[in-house]
Amino acid sequence: MKISYNWLKDFIDVKWPADKVETILTDLGLEVEGIDDFESIKGQLQGLVVGKVLECKKHPNADRLKLTKVDIGEKEPVQIVCGAPNVDKGQWVPVATVGTTIYNEKGESLKIKKGKIRGEVSMGMICAEDEIGLGQSHEGIMVLEGEFKPGQALNTIFPVETDKVFEIGLTPNRADAMSHWGVARDLRAGIIQQGKSLPINTPSISSFHVEDRSRRTKIEVKKSVLAPRYCGVTITDINIDASPLWLQNRLKAIGINPKNNIVDITNYVMHELGQPLHAFDADKIKDSKIIVKTLEEGTQFKTLDGVERKLSAEDLMICDAEKPLCIAGVLGGENSGVSETTKSIFLESAYFNPVSVRKTAKRHGISTDASFRFERGIDPHITEDALKRAAILISEIASGKVSSDIDDFYPKKIEDHQVFLTFDKINSLVGEELDSGVIKSILTSLDIKVNNVSESGMGLTIPAYRVDVTREVDVIEEILRVYGYNNIKLDNKFSVSVANSSKFEDYKVQNIIANMLVSKGFYETMANSLTTADYTEYNSQLSKENNVEIINPLSQDLAVMRQSLLFSGLENISFNLNRKNENLKFFEFGKTYHKFDKKVEEQKHLSLFVVGNRTEENWLKPAYHVDFFYLKGVVESILDKLGLYFTSTSNKDDSIAEGLNYKINKKTIVKFGRLKKEITEAFDVSTEVLYANFDWDNLLKLTSKIQFKAQDIPKYPEVRRDFALLVDENISFEQIENIAQKTDKKLLQQVNLFDVYQGEKLPQGKKSYAVSFTFRDQHKTLTDKQVDKIMSKLQNQFESQLQAELR
Repeated sequence: MKISYNWLKDFIDVKWPADKVETILTDLGLEVEGIDDFESIKGQLQGLVVGKVLECKKHPNADRLKLTKVDIGEKEPVQIVCGAPNVDKGQWVPVATVGTTIYNEKGESLKIKKGKIRGEVSMGMICAEDEIGLGQSHEGIMVLEGEFKPGQALNTIFPVETDKVFEIGLTPNRADAMSHWGVARDLRAGIIQQGKSLPINTPSISSFHVEDRSRRTKIEVKKSVLAPRYCGVTITDINIDASPLWLQNRLKAIGINPKNNIVDITNYVMHELGQPLHAFDADKIKDSKIIVKTLEEGTQFKTLDGVERKLSAEDLMICDAEKPLCIAGVLGGENSGVSETTKSIFLESAYFNPVSVRKTAKRHGISTDASFRFERGIDPHITEDALKRAAILISEIASGKVSSDIDDFYPKKIEDHQVFLTFDKINSLVGEELDSGVIKSILTSLDIKVNNVSESGMGLTIPAYRVDVTREVDVIEEILRVYGYNNIKLDNKFSVSVANSSKFEDYKVQNIIANMLVSKGFYETMANSLTTADYTEYNSQLSKENNVEIINPLSQDLAVMRQSLLFSGLENISFNLNRKNENLKFFEFGKTYHKFDKKVEEQKHLSLFVVGNRTEENWLKPAYHVDFFYLKGVVESILDKLGLYFTSTSNKDDSIAEGLNYKINKKTIVKFGRLKKEITEAFDVSTEVLYANFDWDNLLKLTSKIQFKAQDIPKYPEVRRDFALLVDENISFEQIENIAQKTDKKLLQQVNLFDVYQGEKLPQGKKSYAVSFTFRDQHKTLTDKQVDKIMSKLQNQFESQLQAELR
């Protein structure tokens, strides 16, 4: 939310620098995320002066150019080449002097330099209004009306407003601060806490009066539960035009583009007081009657944005005697709003049920400044006052006449909240005893009325606009944020409760693996669990029927809960590759969601993604491209870290990747390999992507059953022997390893493949495996005889089971 400092000063006469106000607002909970500079005219017309054209003649070398002599207040007139058709002798004109930077209406800059144009020296530029941000016309140079002094600064003729604009990260509960008045109320409380008292200057509505009663628009509210308060007034003889500069500058400062005086005034009052308003063209209201009601399910209604919408029977609508005009609190209709031909308006100010507005806005996927405020809860007591404020501005700016009394439908007044605040509760939550006088002063500065004070506490009345303050703890939070969290003294003692929890809890194991992956150069990602239903088409193991669908999706791209972490990971990879970040290692812990009949299941996974080189390029070593075996090593290091032992199988038939599956107790724990091209290309990724998917839930169950044991460093040495085996090319190392492990389970410690060879010197259909075998006896030193005996057994098994030969 943007707040103009100049506008804020209309409410509270604070003369502190913006950065000091920023600190106070942030300490109060209205966190200022940044301060921007605003200029009503970019560049503030610096370097631009008034010049008088003393001489104007045809350029000797160009038919469409003119050579002028201009008096800009210097000793001698300057020569300027000008291409405008309307430049003439005797004119007062804006001149950009040499060295000046000018900014056009789009904010594009141009620095004026001394130069030659078609052989003639030009010492500046005579400007058109669009070239210096003073208008949109480019038909010719800007001719100033009146008498001026040569060299007079242009910004003395066209005042430039500058401002500081606070960008406030407003939390959803602070509906009361969604306006300049609301922020000013908080700022006043903060300033009082600083030891200085400043009054709040509220806009006066005393000048409101009804000029005649010639045109009343009747109001009928059929759904008072959804519209507890509804006010309206008719204003006639309106002159639709551009708003005055002060009003345009106020809106521009907070990022709103001015449209016309009526629309601008409604926007101005909304951002000033927090009350959304809506102006209807009174001539388009059938029978001069407004009816607030719901319509039949499926009723068609075209909104201001030109979209034809099907209404719900729960949508509150503003209608006339014949047709709907507006979705209450959300968006107006295409054919009922203010236009250039509007002469009379019906001005609406209302308090709508926040839940109703929120559901309607979400249902139709609409978010407006008005709905943003209504759905969080506005001040029901300011409805009529805001209407009067807008009516006064319309009378002053658009020459309107108030032609009816204000109709105010308010059958049941919304009461302020009553809360009893105990001193013991304050002291226990704050951690120190606050003086009752300080407490009372803070509450009063927040417009919280102290009805009575006793030894135990205070009886309070909370204004209705503080929709987030309904309990005792809410009031204590208000006291704390104004008193200042930084002013609470820290105790010298530090108490902590130690939880009795298992070392195998999810977050503990997750942190262990996350830290290990980070040490290997991986970055953790956190993707949105909402995704598009179309992604299931890329994986035959997924089905659209199993999608968990969102009832009111924000868009089709966020319509379902994800069934896999794969696709959000590929989105991340595509995003990075498109920005030349080409060496990627990502991991994500996240849940997937599946619907089976009426049951929804959540499953937690760990996914890994690897793309590009293992390390960045450098002069000392070549860059090694990541391959399948690099990912295999990372996967096995995770399982090894958790103390899990596995068997492997090929997953060549997998629909998304080619690689391996690792199983424990016949359950697949992880699938990993190279993603298939048809999947990566769907995300505009042309390079190879390595992917691993861990079933984290099952992994965690297995980990919790592991008993870790410590043992001494072996006393006796290892013995290594090698075989060079000639085998059929379809034989895998896994088969050799399994045979070896079954042949000797006592002394064999490790089997390792350290070379594979296929070449011309080998028979066709054959390959050579160089395999090492490591042996150790935990109780004594092995002899050559013992090792030879085992190696002989291994040779026999390889020959009989695999038809292998020793080379």
